[in-house]
Amino acid sequence: MSLSPTQRRYLRSLAHDLRPVILLGNKGATEAVAKELGQALDIHELVKVKLSGGDKDERQEQIAFLTGQTGAETVQEIGHVVVLFRRNEQDPKLALPR
Repeated sequence: MSLSPTQRRYLRSLAHDLRPVILLGNKGATEAVAKELGQALDIHELVKVKLSGGDKDERQEQIAFLTGQTGAETVQEIGHVVVLFRRNEQDPKLALPR
């Protein structure tokens, strides 16, 4: 499912007040982190992740790994923080605009 620009804008506005749920440490993105992120996405649908330090390429690799493992979509990326969204098909929490 690809997000439209209107949906992305709406999700960014909802994510503004969120605190990061997942904090990556020195090891970066691992299988265990991806599993925890998957559980957080099942519960919240919209999650902020604070990435570990490193250059931009390293952060892009971490984002690609996390989105690939969880099936989430990147809503916004600012510095070391990324907002991810994945719809919970059984029990949707957020109503997206068309």
